Amino acid sequence: MDHAKIWFVLWAVLWAGYFALDGFDLGVGFSGWLTAGNEEERGNVFSAIGPFWDGNEVWLITAAGATFAAFPPVYAALFSWFYPALFLILVSLILRGVSLEFRGKQQPAAWKKFWERAAAISSFSAALLFGTAFGNLFRGLEIDNCGYMDKFSGLLNPYALLTGLLFCVFFFFHGQLWLSFKVSGPPAVKAQKLAGWAWYALALLLAGFAVYSYADTGLYGNFFARRSLLALPLLLAAALISARLLLARGLPEKAFLASFAAIALFILTGFAGLYPDLLASRINPSSALTVYNSSSSPYTLKVMTAAVAVLLPLVAGCQLWAHRLFRAPLTAAELKKSGIY
Repeated sequence: MDHAKIWFVLWAVLWAGYFALDGFDLGVGFSGWLTAGNEEERGNVFSAIGPFWDGNEVWLITAAGATFAAFPPVYAALFSWFYPALFLILVSLILRGVSLEFRGKQQPAAWKKFWERAAAISSFSAALLFGTAFGNLFRGLEIDNCGYMDKFSGLLNPYALLTGLLFCVFFFFHGQLWLSFKVSGPPAVKAQKLAGWAWYALALLLAGFAVYSYADTGLYGNFFARRSLLALPLLLAAALISARLLLARGLPEKAFLASFAAIALFILTGFAGLYPDLLASRINPSSALTVYNSSSSPYTLKVMTAAVAVLLPLVAGCQLWAHRLFRAPLTAAELKKSGIY
């Protein structure tokens, strides 16, 4: 059994799960203010993600931990070559969490507005930075035998910034779909309209990303060599079209599930094109960090596979239970009684 290949798939699944889950609360964090007209409505918007955002970040911790345990050289390279970028992501996520927790701790309007703005800025920066980071992974890095040879500013290339913008619009769409059935009244109506408009921007950006990827990356090579992998981008297109049709039919909850699938499929498509590279090189392909020259020992991967087979369903089950428990949106009376948001 090729445990290195299994862990590449698991690594991709963990990142796909993280972005599909945390994507909606990041989207709500920076776009929720567009749906809320007053303080009570803003409280409802924050309550819509309150029980979920910290659980969603478990997938980020798991993905980072899996990188450290399964592919140690990749983890070491990322934190030595790109420490400032990763530090900015960490600061954004910390500020986002603090903002969501602190907003309801005091009642003055100025206090709440400050933390709402902090949540918007930090959520947007986290989405943009994650997108830019993954854009660089998909594009490939200036790596040779001595390590990363470009400047930090080289990470801010047009392809990576386009990917960052794509992440932001994807999360905007995902977040507005979430609000369209998790809040009620005028905010839900606004959220449905905003999601409908965002879909067209998302489709345009995704088409631009596909063209740019063909021109400037090696992602298409695996799809030409293994035609079965074409199922991933085709399913991605089907999920996006389904999300739009379901939204138009007044089924926002089902549209959200389609958007969830689309985000996961987008990430999986990127990793499928990247394989077997983990950190591809644009200078010398032999300098790339791959599944096979960066993985832990077969015994370590075997033990990790057994652990994940037990723990991953447990984590997924806990999150499904949380979503079932908080499936109904809070009413205004419940919101005031809680005093949290």
